[in-house]
Amino acid sequence: MRAAVLYGTAGSLLLSALVTVPAGGDPRWPGEPFGPGADTRGTAVAAQRAAAAGVRFGTCAKVEDLPENVRCGTVTVPLDYARPDGRQIKLTVSRVKATGKDGKNSKRKVPRQGALVYNPGGPGASSMYFPLVGSLPEWKRLSAAYDLVGYAPRGVGRSAPISCEDPKQRGKGPTQSSTHPSESYKKERIAEAKAYARGCLKRSGTAVQHYTSLNNARDLDVLRAALGERRLTFIGASYGTYFGALYATLFPSHVRRMVFDSAVNPDPEQIWYRNNLDQSAAFEIRWADFRAWVARHDDVYGLGATPDEVLHSYETARARLAASPAGGKVGPGQLQGAFLQAGYYDDYWPHRAQALSAYLKGDPKLLIEQAGPYPEAAAEQENGNAVYTAVECNDAPWPTDWRTWDRDNTRLARKAPFETWDNVWMNLPCAYWPVPRQQPLDVRTLPGELPPTLILAAERDAATPYEGAKALHRRLFGSVLVTEKDAGTHGIGGGPNKCVNGHLDAYLLEGRLPVRHAECAPHAEPKPVRPGSRSKDLEKDVKKAS
Repeated sequence: MRAAVLYGTAGSLLLSALVTVPAGGDPRWPGEPFGPGADTRGTAVAAQRAAAAGVRFGTCAKVEDLPENVRCGTVTVPLDYARPDGRQIKLTVSRVKATGKDGKNSKRKVPRQGALVYNPGGPGASSMYFPLVGSLPEWKRLSAAYDLVGYAPRGVGRSAPISCEDPKQRGKGPTQSSTHPSESYKKERIAEAKAYARGCLKRSGTAVQHYTSLNNARDLDVLRAALGERRLTFIGASYGTYFGALYATLFPSHVRRMVFDSAVNPDPEQIWYRNNLDQSAAFEIRWADFRAWVARHDDVYGLGATPDEVLHSYETARARLAASPAGGKVGPGQLQGAFLQAGYYDDYWPHRAQALSAYLKGDPKLLIEQAGPYPEAAAEQENGNAVYTAVECNDAPWPTDWRTWDRDNTRLARKAPFETWDNVWMNLPCAYWPVPRQQPLDVRTLPGELPPTLILAAERDAATPYEGAKALHRRLFGSVLVTEKDAGTHGIGGGPNKCVNGHLDAYLLEGRLPVRHAECAPHAEPKPVRPGSRSKDLEKDVKKAS
């Protein structure tokens, strides 16, 4: 199917290239309300309109808090792709144009290669800030050749935001965090999950059912067309790899280059309940990595010379906080949340160890600063959590019998207590979700369908365990897997590992890839920060954690 001729011969050729429905456009999942292909046809209609309208970039809204060199606009997409003429929503977009500057030769002009779109994951995260990375050394070469484009996916920020509860209810402290919860505590959390699920429908209406990964993939194709790109160049991190993989399956002929950084396991049987079980198990391993690092620096922190001794120090702090919350607002829940961040990023390790050490020695200031709730961020956090819940609950079937959750997680918590039950409470609203669920798409491409793609993964990543990268590699024919060995940072592209960045640049700038797979040595471990000193990066890390 081709787009209608709108603007004469030249215009029609351009629009046809931008919005041609890919061969084999069946979305490969049942339940489309208007027959097979309805959503695919709706995507083509929306992309045609977006290609004609483009994006009118101008000054960014003050709420985005972006500098003047970043320009912003909107892209219009259907709420429901099966009804492309129905309700429309607007997605906010940000951009910094390619600089064209060669960092090694000021006289050489770097050819522009188009737009590079980025999604950081979530679900519920925005990349409106992404164009700012062009000023970082690791991104200079890419920012010379590409327009850096970020956006807020549907539901996030100002992109038709959704909500599930009063933001004032979020970000409060202190809260509890039990590794082996009592039956009465479980009943309390079940009641909260049921109320939260009802709140999503009450506050966001039946439209909440259209906040899905499949629609995120379709939105991405409309954004591609609006940017004037015949084929998409995209980096997805974490959850962004999942709907990026959906995009590659739905629209393989629309892909130019695609990077999957820290890949979700796309196996339909894993989405999302089993993936969360695997994540909880992986966080226990990464939690042990952190404690081993702290133990190696016992001369700095005094928290113990073995991982078990460090755990004892942590449990001592948790017990104290349960009895007397630090600053009246940091309890076991806030402590666990702060140290969970250390499971994602090892650059948190020095600061978390420093704060724990100081607290146990009688100074709670750093712990309060790093773990305390931030009321000013409550609305943003509530919105992000609402989008996360809606997307994951809509995407796939979940167990609806509490006994299944209780059995699986009681068993898992015996060997992986650190994150298991908190992960349950995060996802439990999906057991009581009040709108219809989808069946996950079977992510898979055949020889010749998809250009070569790049998968980046850290071997000890907890948020998206390494098996997910291997599963995606098997499913996307012609993909290449680059592994950072013996490392666990979540999201490794554009980070401190020069080997990883070399592969990223070679692929995005030259289309050059290793054969099937490659390995990089781990990046250097973080250096310890002595109690009483203050790292120049602490403020940045605290802001990121919030």
